[in-house]
Amino acid sequence: MIAEIRPRGLLLSLTAVGLLAVGGCAALGLRHPATAPYPLPTIDRPSSTPKSSARTDGSSLSDEQAQAALITQSDLGAPWTATRGAATWRDGLLKATTSVAECQRLLDALYSDELLGGPARVTVGLDDADTEAQLRYQIGARRPADVDAALAWLATLPAHCAEFTATTETGLQEDVRVMDAPLPEVGDARQGLRVSVGAMSPQGQEYLLTMDLAAVRVGEDAFALTNAGLADVPNDATQAAVQIGALRLADIRRQGRAQV
Repeated sequence: MIAEIRPRGLLLSLTAVGLLAVGGCAALGLRHPATAPYPLPTIDRPSSTPKSSARTDGSSLSDEQAQAALITQSDLGAPWTATRGAATWRDGLLKATTSVAECQRLLDALYSDELLGGPARVTVGLDDADTEAQLRYQIGARRPADVDAALAWLATLPAHCAEFTATTETGLQEDVRVMDAPLPEVGDARQGLRVSVGAMSPQGQEYLLTMDLAAVRVGEDAFALTNAGLADVPNDATQAAVQIGALRLADIRRQGRAQV
């Protein structure tokens, strides 16, 4: 078994096989992250007489409102900063193939950043300067029914893809585990997952990528996020981003209805 190593200040420069080595023995059996201590109730309900939308996805938000609904580095505080670009482990570990169709769909969604089943409307990236974790947060451009279908699919993955193997483009053999992860009780529908990807290079170097996933629908709009890294992945940041994101999206939606 591989024992998880969590070095601080881990650089994301990769070795010749496209990955950063993590020394020691690590196990892929990760604990479920604790749920937020003060879960919030559902914060937004569709109006009894919903307004029609010019957008095909049903959203009533303008582009400016969608941008305003994104979380920012000030919401999470130090050590989170504006991203310096896509993490190198994205190509190194997430660009992989498996023989299990549903699990391949998960890998493809993680690599393309399309947890809600399609391209995002607006996206923001944040980096944790201490742990080198990266958080990507997006407002979706999908109809509510499509979002609910994506959430239902994500909910099946801890059973269908609890453990599977995959192979990267550089030939690394990966052991992938997927488990359910609790989220704050916000929005109208939600699903959280924790995914771990472990691999060993031919030279005996061990790698462990940990990812928090969350997707939440708030009325006719939705957001999704990933919080991932090769070292510490602070789950409190995931919980905070979900709560703040749901509150902000509900508030922006409420302001939009008031202006109609």
